[in-house]
Amino acid sequence: MAIKLDMSKAYNKVKWVFIERMMLKLGFSKKWVNLIMRCVLSISYSFILNGEVCGSINPFRGLKHGDPLSSYIFLICVEGLTSLIWLAQVRGEINGFK
Repeated sequence: MAIKLDMSKAYNKVKWVFIERMMLKLGFSKKWVNLIMRCVLSISYSFILNGEVCGSINPFRGLKHGDPLSSYIFLICVEGLTSLIWLAQVRGEINGFK
């Protein structure tokens, strides 16, 4: 079995609750996690229609490309993925090859 991961799409699909739970699982202090989550949750997008700002959208997932913090948060998420792959291997659900 081979597994191919498209990490570029994963960057936009990360749910924020997963980020929070991963940081807590990795041992980050609750105060630090709350600070990071305030940064992540403060994102909103406005759109312009006919030259006027018409509203805003508050997303619930995804990491903002170009934000310096996003790269570090994504590494935390990849650590979770690595752990899940390792666990599946230990359980015999997937096998590596030599």
